[in-house]
Amino acid sequence: HRFIKGNIGDKRAVLEALPNECDGIVNFAAESHVDRSIESAHEFITTNVLGTQVLLDCAREKNVRRFLQISTDEVFGSLLEDDKTLFTEESPIKPNSPYAASKASAEHLVRAANKTFGLDTVITRCGNNYGYRQFPEKLIPLTIKNAMADKAIPLYGDGRNVRDWIFVTDHCEAIWKVFERGKTNESYNIGVRNERRNIDVVKDILNILGKPHNLIKPVRDRLGHDRRYAIDPEKIENELGWKAKTDWKKGLQETVDWYL
Repeated sequence: HRFIKGNIGDKRAVLEALPNECDGIVNFAAESHVDRSIESAHEFITTNVLGTQVLLDCAREKNVRRFLQISTDEVFGSLLEDDKTLFTEESPIKPNSPYAASKASAEHLVRAANKTFGLDTVITRCGNNYGYRQFPEKLIPLTIKNAMADKAIPLYGDGRNVRDWIFVTDHCEAIWKVFERGKTNESYNIGVRNERRNIDVVKDILNILGKPHNLIKPVRDRLGHDRRYAIDPEKIENELGWKAKTDWKKGLQETVDWYL
């Protein structure tokens, strides 16, 4: 393992970091917090769009064997709250936030690199991750941090927005499966059928910590807040034999223990 600190928008730094005939690039790098994209989209366009294009250009120059772009279910927009429909790989791309739009743009650039230049590309899309080492601006670590200090936990709107939650190690295993065996120019949706409302996620954490639910403080809803995401993982399960190993109760307990 060799860590090189740099910016994916810096072409010289990327080229220097890449060996010749590299096996692959897996692009985890992204600005990913929707709230900050609403405040200013500039950083999101710079990293998620322009940075991805730099990586694609460098991949061609260095004869990289495979380029895997990590995207998000947010590129599909929103599902109805009480509907049973799921996002599939064929769902139309209809992003509703600057963050989601930047990730959708990156997907188009990745597809174009395959169609125009023949670069071996593949895209994965996933729901909300949770687990160790997550940046504390995200819902679960923020809830744990505030609850431990007996501080109010802000919750957007009525708290009924639904997300499909996946444990971080399950996501990483899925990414590796796709990198090794996924078909070129294909996309794979990574989901675990673990739909949960935000308010229930927060309550589960408070219950683990033995903290009162009155710490929850409703706040003004996020602009353009998508109501529901839900992923159909049938393609990756059937084609690549991947399935999540970590159930919600076990994963959340491990996450809380790590932050404690």
